[in-house]
Amino acid sequence: MKMKTALTIAGSDCSGGAGIQADLKTMTMNGVYAMSVITALTAQNTTGVKAIQESTPEFLKEQIDAVFEDIYPDAVKIGMVSSRELICVIADRLEHFGAKNVVVDPVMVATSGSSLMKNEAVQTLIDKLLPIATLVTPNIPEAEILSGILIKTKEDMVEAAIKIGDTYNCAVLVKGGHSVNDANDLLYAEGKMLWLEGKRIDNPNTHGTGCTLSSAIAANLAKGFSLYESVKRAKDYISGALSVMLDLGSGSGPMNHAFDLQGEYIKEVN
Repeated sequence: MKMKTALTIAGSDCSGGAGIQADLKTMTMNGVYAMSVITALTAQNTTGVKAIQESTPEFLKEQIDAVFEDIYPDAVKIGMVSSRELICVIADRLEHFGAKNVVVDPVMVATSGSSLMKNEAVQTLIDKLLPIATLVTPNIPEAEILSGILIKTKEDMVEAAIKIGDTYNCAVLVKGGHSVNDANDLLYAEGKMLWLEGKRIDNPNTHGTGCTLSSAIAANLAKGFSLYESVKRAKDYISGALSVMLDLGSGSGPMNHAFDLQGEYIKEVN
């Protein structure tokens, strides 16, 4: 049996709601074989990030090489990478292997507000990863950093998307969830602007939404959907995962990635 494959390069979230744990669940639920390369271990839960322990650049390279040399991924999602050295390794290896369908989620701050990236790493991400990206998926604060534009209105979102996309020659999905434009996102690709409307779901448990969206997009790109269709399907998936109102933890809790999982093997004792 042949199956499309996707790789997540990101940090681990021991509480399971974000990072590679969310990515693996999401990719699986979106119909691809999921693989992971771990950039960092984090001690975190729904209330915040307690500690971060990075992978070494050498070990990160070994992980990436091991995946690409054996099960070549049809898409790659890049999430939390906290240091300049690790970003350089990722960019070098992805270029070496000619990686395709690269989705960059520029994770700078966790849902809880905890910083996940060192300052010098931000510029390296801009210089090294955006030029090899198929799509970059910043939220409003991240889009402000990447574009240098303060975003307060829909028009600001448009200006920022154009600045990022034209400067780094990649498609951009500016996510409007930070109250600027409710749940409506802006996709700028190949000179065209598309608004993707979403329904605002009154659920405070949004831990890992960015990780989940970018992973779902990567999974759909791996399966051959167009960029627009991949984003649309990913938004529908995340809406479904939020709609079931999973409530775990005392902070901003995770969503139920497996909301649509039905079958013999999830039944509980009668």
